[in-house]
Amino acid sequence: MPCKEGHLATLHLSEKICGQTKVHCHLGACVHDINSLLPMVLANYSNIDTIVTHYGFINTCLKSLVIEKFGEETWEKLRTLAEVQDTFMTYEIYDDVITLRLVQEACTMLDMPSEVVLKLFGEYFFSFCKMAGYDTMLRTLGGNLVEFIENLDALHSYLALSYQEMNAPSFRVEKNDDGRMLLHYYSDRKGLYHIVPGIIEAVAKDFFDSEVCMTILNQSEEDERTGKKEHVVFLVSQRSRGSKRDFRPQREKKEVTKEDEEIDRSELERMRARCASLPHCPAGKRSRWDMVRSVVMFGKDNLLKSFTPCYPDKLWMEEQAFCNAFPFHIVFDKQLKVKQTGINIQKFVPGLQTMDIRLDEYFSIVHPQVTFNIESIRKFINSQFVLKTRREMVPLASQHQSMLKLRGQMVWMESLGCMVYLCSPKLRSLQELEERGLHISDIAQHDTTRDLILLNQQRLAEMELSNQLERKKEELRILSRHLEAEKKKTETLLYAMLPRHVANQLKEGKRVEAGEFQVCTILFSDVVTFTNICAACEPIQIVNMLNSMYSKFDRLTSVHDVYKVETIGDAYMVVGGVPIPADSHAERVANFALGMRIAAREVTNPITGQPIQIRVGLHTGPVLAGVVGDKMPRYCLFGDTVNTASRMESHGLPDHIHLSPFTYRALEDKGFDILERGEIQVKGKGLMTTYFLLQNLCVSEDTIMARGTGEPCVYRDNQQGAGESERDTEEPDSVRKEETNGQTTASASSCSDLTNEDTPFLGDTTPFQKGYLNDVNSRFCRLL
Repeated sequence: MPCKEGHLATLHLSEKICGQTKVHCHLGACVHDINSLLPMVLANYSNIDTIVTHYGFINTCLKSLVIEKFGEETWEKLRTLAEVQDTFMTYEIYDDVITLRLVQEACTMLDMPSEVVLKLFGEYFFSFCKMAGYDTMLRTLGGNLVEFIENLDALHSYLALSYQEMNAPSFRVEKNDDGRMLLHYYSDRKGLYHIVPGIIEAVAKDFFDSEVCMTILNQSEEDERTGKKEHVVFLVSQRSRGSKRDFRPQREKKEVTKEDEEIDRSELERMRARCASLPHCPAGKRSRWDMVRSVVMFGKDNLLKSFTPCYPDKLWMEEQAFCNAFPFHIVFDKQLKVKQTGINIQKFVPGLQTMDIRLDEYFSIVHPQVTFNIESIRKFINSQFVLKTRREMVPLASQHQSMLKLRGQMVWMESLGCMVYLCSPKLRSLQELEERGLHISDIAQHDTTRDLILLNQQRLAEMELSNQLERKKEELRILSRHLEAEKKKTETLLYAMLPRHVANQLKEGKRVEAGEFQVCTILFSDVVTFTNICAACEPIQIVNMLNSMYSKFDRLTSVHDVYKVETIGDAYMVVGGVPIPADSHAERVANFALGMRIAAREVTNPITGQPIQIRVGLHTGPVLAGVVGDKMPRYCLFGDTVNTASRMESHGLPDHIHLSPFTYRALEDKGFDILERGEIQVKGKGLMTTYFLLQNLCVSEDTIMARGTGEPCVYRDNQQGAGESERDTEEPDSVRKEETNGQTTASASSCSDLTNEDTPFLGDTTPFQKGYLNDVNSRFCRLL
């Protein structure tokens, strides 16, 4: 690119200074910051009056590139930073600023210079076009790279029939005297020329099995009819990647060639001898030998020689016949003076019948966007030209109609010093044909524009249908995403009310059978002097206090993986080992109780302003669990274990954790500091030796409260047991029985005094081993 002094510069992508890629002048005098290019381009786009737009196909390609190369999460982060939508419609028109913003954010996020990102996009854009169904169309553009590039404008012109608002760049190939190829790139979009090397290199590699190296020779802005256009000149160096036969040494190839020639010569002599013995052909017919010779020589000439056209000495065509055969053609000289026109040009643009009228008085050039003079036209002689009639030059009766556009080829006639413009009306549909006052009969019979209009009419209808389907698909995708979000909210709420496997069974319409859990630990807690607090405070103060306290407790249930059964007023009930059995149920509930006591100190009494105090009671034993009710169903626990745990809470002391002897034995040798309270009279139980839980000697308060650790589960029970429990709960067995002393009885019968006599036995879902269950039952009976 040129620096301010006009020196040529080349890109050194690998060199970085202060984290930014630089472009160095050949003379070393100037340094340009490439990474500052895109912000400048964005500023320029925000200042121009005419907004440059493109179709959603480009943004979809960019999205696909980011997802394929860097992942879905990178695209989500990129589009969030760029503040753009997630999906782009293929036939929808979008502002170029969206694409530029995405590229700018990609450079920043990926820490890559803009030219590298743009070149990568160019390479991927070629592959994306092939995947989109344009592979065959691209392959047939030309037999070599030069022909391919020269016909890109023609391809863009064809695509403009479907994508009417497409603003494509222009390409022009120039061959120097020394044989070097120069590629001229013109575009309204400034700063995106690094896409071109990516596309051209990918095309050369895929279609023509060659490698291309492109160097920027010059970059400038040219004043054209539509304003300033970016003009970049690339030096293109192309070399073949070679084939298998080229890998042989040169000497070996020469030897093989001589041997092949000798074999061919001997075979030719043998064929000639055989054909000479054949009878002569009748007059007027070719001999077999002549036929063979003509076939061989024809193939040989095609391989060794290129085609040479043959021109007549004079043009065997009348002037009138030419004007009728090509009804839309114009011949003009170097001064743009009209010398000859077709009959339909005269019909629709009557002013051109006047000889020596200037062409630029009646027409303006739409494509390529160059100034209207003979030098610019000859410069883009390989491009398709689109001319549009000037409204002020047509008759008043026709000025309300859409202006006629012509599309065709410019041919320079050196001997006459004139240019002939062979063209046809540029039409996309039958509607445009009517708007311009034309008919199919106005187009020559040999002109494929007749067929193109009819075919494109069907194509436009298919595009409209496709666009509608794409919009419906996007609407369904958005609705599906919203539905999924609402479903997750519903499931979260449901799982907060019921155990997950129970909730899943209810969603499937299955009946949830109750099950017996042979051992678990239950906790009850309440607020000290809660009745007095309620009497002295407003209801909203009570609600705020309980909500603050229960929110802290609820967080701790996730930390220690215990199940919250319910809350009744100031009473809070949790259980460990239900609904998923766990060997560490007592430890989990004990640590949860310690965390409750710490969390309660962070909640203030609305009367005194001092931290509230709670009483906590724990008991370990068997329970029966099941879903009760059809309306607002709840997962409830039944059994004497529940009553005993409640008694431990009611007979406890403020700010103390009261343990039953069963829970004490479950926590023995587990690292807890436990103080014996002694024998106390428990309502309905008689004398019991109870204990106070003071602290956990092995775990810190920060771990118990999960402070700064993202609420981890500090236990590592066997997950297989949990999985078996879920399976057993989903498909409950009939009443599980054990054989004891030769008799078959229910597993809880040996501890019948621990269960509520009025509670029916519905089944057991506990996957513990028999020996362990018998040991637990015998311990309960012995202690009682």
